[in-house]
Amino acid sequence: MRELYPATEPYRVHALAVEGPHVLHVEEAGDPHGLPVVFLHGGPGSGSRPYHRQFFDPGRYRIVVFDQRGAGRSRPAGCTDANDTQRLIADMEQIRESLGIDRWLVFGGSWGATLGLLYAQAYPDRVLGLILRGTFLASQRDLDWFFKDGVRHIFPDAWEELVAPISLPERRDLIGAYHRRVNSEHRRERLEAARAWSQWTGRVVTYTLPVDATGSLADDEKLLHEAAIELHYALNRYFLQPEQILDDAGKLPAVPVTIVHGRRDLTCTLEAAWRLHRVLPAAKLVIVAQGGHLASEPAMIDALVSETDRMAGVLGG
Repeated sequence: MRELYPATEPYRVHALAVEGPHVLHVEEAGDPHGLPVVFLHGGPGSGSRPYHRQFFDPGRYRIVVFDQRGAGRSRPAGCTDANDTQRLIADMEQIRESLGIDRWLVFGGSWGATLGLLYAQAYPDRVLGLILRGTFLASQRDLDWFFKDGVRHIFPDAWEELVAPISLPERRDLIGAYHRRVNSEHRRERLEAARAWSQWTGRVVTYTLPVDATGSLADDEKLLHEAAIELHYALNRYFLQPEQILDDAGKLPAVPVTIVHGRRDLTCTLEAAWRLHRVLPAAKLVIVAQGGHLASEPAMIDALVSETDRMAGVLGG
């Protein structure tokens, strides 16, 4: 079974000013002359982690990792002003141009897979290939699964905790109710809402892990920032038209595509990967029997590192 590559430090870090008040944290690691790859984190709003660089052979890849608007070490933290999907796509192109990269491999998981597909549709000539993990199509059926009448039937106890503070009429629009609370003028209400939201999403995403491996809640400010961005995007239906990604599948470039999905993923179900594969029949679909949603799970690491190695060979890295 494949493991992550050894930890490496960035050889260059950038603070890239983009439109509005935003300054993006951008890192380059690996071989400066290697095959360019950009890593897209999930969320929206979760930010990148040091281990994200370790999915790639540092002797073969020029690894670009960045924090999206308002996320991680980008500034201002948690800012939702001038923060939408179309701007994130434009940010990727600005990063590519600023680093002098002609074309790159796009690697994205969960919301990062969404963003990767949208970027490839907008800039097909700049994409060498796609590796997508835990595909999220950002459709209404995806939102309904997670926040209405899907996974609640598997985690009724956690669901009851999530909806307990919300009045019955407000539960018809749970995302709207939590968005109002996370943006309340009262810090205590904001923090309680962010904690409840984080506990629900965390319970589902980590259910395949041992209890002692699920970690603890982040600090208060980080919780507030992540919840604010995640709810901002969910409330606005990710700034996309219904079924936009599948409807625009014909805009994707004719490049190698790998779709990696854990069969045990209850955050972004396998159905999404299957629907994507139906419109991209030439793509390689890897169903990880023992995998859940998280890229850090051993079975997912094995599948993803295997694919980055294979893709380096296919693309000549």
